[in-house]
Amino acid sequence: MADTPDKPISYRDSGVDIDEGARAVERIRESVRSTYRPEVIGDIGGFGGMFSAASFKDMEDPIIVSGTDGVGTKLKIAQLLGKHDTVGIDLVAMCVNDVLVTGAEPLFFLDYVAVGKLDSEKMTAIVSGIAEGCRQAGCALIGGEMAEHPGMMEPDDYDLSGFCVGVLDRPKAVTGESITPGDVVLGLGSSGVHSNGFSLVRKAIVEGHESELDLPRVDLGGESLGETLLVPTRIYVKAVRKLLAQNIHVKGMAHITGGGITENLARVLPADCSARLVPGAWKIPRIFEVLRTATALGDDEMYRTFNMGIGFAIVLDPAHAPEAAASLRAAGESVYEIGDIVEGTGEVVYGRSDVH
Repeated sequence: MADTPDKPISYRDSGVDIDEGARAVERIRESVRSTYRPEVIGDIGGFGGMFSAASFKDMEDPIIVSGTDGVGTKLKIAQLLGKHDTVGIDLVAMCVNDVLVTGAEPLFFLDYVAVGKLDSEKMTAIVSGIAEGCRQAGCALIGGEMAEHPGMMEPDDYDLSGFCVGVLDRPKAVTGESITPGDVVLGLGSSGVHSNGFSLVRKAIVEGHESELDLPRVDLGGESLGETLLVPTRIYVKAVRKLLAQNIHVKGMAHITGGGITENLARVLPADCSARLVPGAWKIPRIFEVLRTATALGDDEMYRTFNMGIGFAIVLDPAHAPEAAASLRAAGESVYEIGDIVEGTGEVVYGRSDVH
């Protein structure tokens, strides 16, 4: 039988501050509301987020598409620099870009933030980034959870998880099944490292150099390593959804995340086709040359670890490529014709072709 304490032990005494949690919810209220779409029912603070499905009735065969992801150890860079307002964009991007690959429209988003000790100011910065990501993707932030974990996490530590739900009319699904030799691969430029490979990034160029993260570097064009690494993952939803609305037959799409171009583009290829890419066909951001030097990795490992400047890939008939590229550029994307589809075994290979 436990001993009776001399005085009451409150939840705050255990490391959980309910009042700080309430302050955090109040501070993020307007950021969350700024993401709402007409389909959102209710307001922040409910037990469950509600979203109307009335518009689905106009679809021939509506399919719900879901995705979940996190930001990974990129959060350690944010914590080192005390900059927390961009990693939320990364969180949304990692989920909505995955859902987009199917051709789906991301509808709503939920987040889970685990912290060692709740700080309403830091939480406001984190959630403002999540809200910004949702606005960029056109999806609503309809729910979330802030959880304090004293004794399990250091007070300044936190982790993020996100969950996205989208909808797709089955006849318009982008599956990769119709990809054939002769098709073209368009690549959309990345904003940098995005949110993958950061365990290697930290080991190769951050550990032991933490005090130098804010210093401008010649090899990064005058930017600091810290600001270069924290550039948020690009969200491709609006540009690609605009393209799909033009009834251009997109045969396959890939979000270039962990596994780099090599592994992710291969996921959408039929077993009898390969993608032949020409690395010189697109601009590779300076940070990848810094990483190549620091890791001494060869091309094969670089292209199966990092996005190398391509954050999203689209496969389509060459007759449609100019129109598609023009649409994507008009929407603000950097677009490159990075390769073509050849007979093969479902792999991504690199080398010369007629692509310019």
